[in-house]
Amino acid sequence: MKDIPVGTTDEMTIDTTPDMGVQHLPVPMYSTPAMVAHFEGLCLRLMMRYCDAGESSVGYRVDVKHMAPTPIGMKVTVKGRVKEVDGRKVTFAVEAYNETGAKIGEGEHERRVIDLSRFAGRTG
Repeated sequence: MKDIPVGTTDEMTIDTTPDMGVQHLPVPMYSTPAMVAHFEGLCLRLMMRYCDAGESSVGYRVDVKHMAPTPIGMKVTVKGRVKEVDGRKVTFAVEAYNETGAKIGEGEHERRVIDLSRFAGRTG
């Protein structure tokens, strides 16, 4: 893995869809599992720029708060910033905002770099 500078950032904007919604509420709202998946996807995308051939990363820890509702159909922007790098462990500060500018989520996500050939051998 190449060095990932602390402070490196990325973001992406998502059009929320019904499959990202909480199913048990009368009004479809963006779900916590969808937000976590978007945080993970963003951080994976950022890390892949620094992985060598034969490497990838896996999510190791997620610690987030879902702070405000967002109706399905509204855009959500997720942001990530490399907070700490310790060998093969990378910790990200993550945030999410809906299109009104309201902060709807925040926390940390930790990923570990893996060797794909070793990982495949461990799962068989």
